Amino acid sequence: MRQSTFGHAGAGDSVMLDCVIIGGGPAGLTAAIHLARFRRRVVVIDAGASRAALIPRTWNHPGYPTGIRGGRLLGRMRQQVTDLGVPVIRGRVVRLDPLPHGGFEVLAGSLHIARHIILATGAVDRLPPIADARGAILAGQLRLCPVCDAYEATDRPVAVIGADAHAASEALFLSHYTRQVTLLTLGTPLRLSPDDHGSLTNAGVAVDTSPDVTWDLSGPGVTLIRPNAPPLRVEAVWSGLGAVAQAGLATRLGLTPAPDGRIPTDDHQQTTVPGLFAAGDLTTGLNQIGTAMGQAQIAASRIHSILRSAERRALAPAPQEGG
Repeated sequence: MRQSTFGHAGAGDSVMLDCVIIGGGPAGLTAAIHLARFRRRVVVIDAGASRAALIPRTWNHPGYPTGIRGGRLLGRMRQQVTDLGVPVIRGRVVRLDPLPHGGFEVLAGSLHIARHIILATGAVDRLPPIADARGAILAGQLRLCPVCDAYEATDRPVAVIGADAHAASEALFLSHYTRQVTLLTLGTPLRLSPDDHGSLTNAGVAVDTSPDVTWDLSGPGVTLIRPNAPPLRVEAVWSGLGAVAQAGLATRLGLTPAPDGRIPTDDHQQTTVPGLFAAGDLTTGLNQIGTAMGQAQIAASRIHSILRSAERRALAPAPQEGG
């Protein structure tokens, strides 16, 4: 049943919104749910590229003991947002500009004006050279997150693609679950310190530098055909190539990313740009659905608190001792 929200604005209305949420993944949709239930005027702009949609089945999200497909989870969340009367606009933000006296203009097909912005634009994974990488991900043969699903590979042979410290770190993470881990560099020289090499050796991680590896995805698991070695059959292959935070809108507003390319925030998910918040894989922290949802709740609650104070619906902070 569709619920009404307090003073809700439709898509493209020129009224001042309380918040525009940019991104329709777990973080953005969670923020929309909470702000709508706070009876705030909010719009979601979604480019439809959430990396959560690629999850074949997540087994570590609380409340789903038999797992849930990423697309299914997003669909349930979108339905909840729709039932709360929040417009979800499919499109990309082409312009995000601060207004002289506070707030923002957002152009995404139509123009929106809002007091606050929550950036939930996420990250895009770097994928290995596989003809149908997306299909391999959806089939569970190519995986992107050892924190999410290493448990399902316990005591089974696995491989990690990459030639740097990030890939080596993922191989070492997986070695806690299985002693059958191979790090595939695909012909790229391994860029590791002697100590890191020693860590791989100590954990029993095999390093394969074969170039021109052919992927056989026809059966269960993955068979890797190597030019000068026997076929390597594994349960799954993890991409250790990392991800790129979608921070373009933030950097165009003058924000400086952290060394990993993500956007720093304070304990309330606020950035250093007044009125601009960020949540989910775009921000520093653990790339997990539960983490993204928690950050979104924090951001939504902070925005509601700021608005309540402006409306004089909250008590003034107690004076500090000695002040």
